Amino acid sequence: MKGILLMAMMAVAASCPSLTQTTQVMNQNVLELVQKNDVNGMAKALENGADANTADNNKNSLLLIATRNSQTEMAKLLVKHGADVNQQSDNLDSAFLYAGASGQTELVQLYLNNGARFDIFNRYNGTALIPACERGHVETVRLLANTKKFPIDHVNRLGWTALMEAIVLGDGSKKYQEIVQILKDAGSRLDIPDSDGVSPLQHAKNRGFKEIVSLLQ
Repeated sequence: MKGILLMAMMAVAASCPSLTQTTQVMNQNVLELVQKNDVNGMAKALENGADANTADNNKNSLLLIATRNSQTEMAKLLVKHGADVNQQSDNLDSAFLYAGASGQTELVQLYLNNGARFDIFNRYNGTALIPACERGHVETVRLLANTKKFPIDHVNRLGWTALMEAIVLGDGSKKYQEIVQILKDAGSRLDIPDSDGVSPLQHAKNRGFKEIVSLLQ
């Protein structure tokens, strides 16, 4: 009798999905929901216990995926449910770093309000500000440069500050002139050279960026 009962219990256990299997299915479901930008579906999943910090096989978190896809409402929902704005993928992207690099100022502000750290860097050992300067995202630069305790003069692996990147990789146009002015007004050092010892001013002169030269002199 005991043997029959034991066999019955084993059969029931075998027919029930394990906790690991259930978690894997739930993770796959929420990854699909974020790719589809199904905010309502995600809200229900999170209310039913899905982890807001779920990530795919490359450690891309739900929040990072939403940020890459410019899904502002999805990002807000995930943050509300505890998504980590600093969680990094295999290539060292985080939602905060990517939002800065892509000029998504609203999301940058959201992440600043929810624990964004300034000591976590991208694969170039750079901050959210440096690529924002490179790509001419004026309002994002304005926000970050004027954020208390933000490392405005951080030097990345290439040997460049945010100011240097705006000059070396910018085109000297009005938006880059404005970025240089913002950085200057925010207290950025204007004399930090690159790894070859060339100053921002000299780079601006070499490129014929007369307006930027005037700002730096």
